[in-house]
Amino acid sequence: MVPLRDINPVRSTPIVNYLLILANIGAFLYMQSLPPWYEPGYALVPTRLFADPLGEAFTIFTSMFMHANLAHIAGNLWFLWIFGDNVEDAMGHGRYLFFYLFGGVAAAAVQMVMTMGSPVPMVGASGAIAAVVGAYLVLYPRAPILVLNPIPLLWLFWGLSFVVPAWFVAGEFFVVNALMGFQSLQSAEAASGGVAVFAHVGGFIAGLVAVSPLTHGREKSRHQAWNGWRPPARR
Repeated sequence: MVPLRDINPVRSTPIVNYLLILANIGAFLYMQSLPPWYEPGYALVPTRLFADPLGEAFTIFTSMFMHANLAHIAGNLWFLWIFGDNVEDAMGHGRYLFFYLFGGVAAAAVQMVMTMGSPVPMVGASGAIAAVVGAYLVLYPRAPILVLNPIPLLWLFWGLSFVVPAWFVAGEFFVVNALMGFQSLQSAEAASGGVAVFAHVGGFIAGLVAVSPLTHGREKSRHQAWNGWRPPARR
């Protein structure tokens, strides 16, 4: 299910979220500017990291800002745009930056453990963004999320989009990735279709765990609650 936007205003400007989006775009444009034969060693490769932990540790962070193609970065940053601003609003700027990086590290750690002997490079912000989605689930489980209607027949009744609760979108995200991960365990590589599904699962769980201590002592913002399966309100 593709989210279009959340109906959940913020109290402050999500400066860190904007900067993270710009950093990802900047890294992507830089990588695209390099000659096709040039392969910089910024991606996280499990076999390389286990062979040289100190020398390759930096790739845990650089890989978070690398993406394979335009569809990869567009999908990741769309989720970050929708969900990141509210999580930053709940945590504050500094805590949110720490949380984002922590989620990315946790995601990378889980993926590496599950693919210990893999030489396949791992890139993308999806692990950190999965942590953001997990945090959003804890903070705003009933926040209304406008999603693209995936069933053409229902376009006649609800139009191209309708509203669901945040727990539905986040739950679907987790279940789909968990199932893909368990299915991939039957193959030699713990990956499915080239997607680091265990990074998604690990990041999501890290977000669930870390959100409470990182919002401790901060006032929780009020938000509109989802009130049933319905098309979006007309303006």
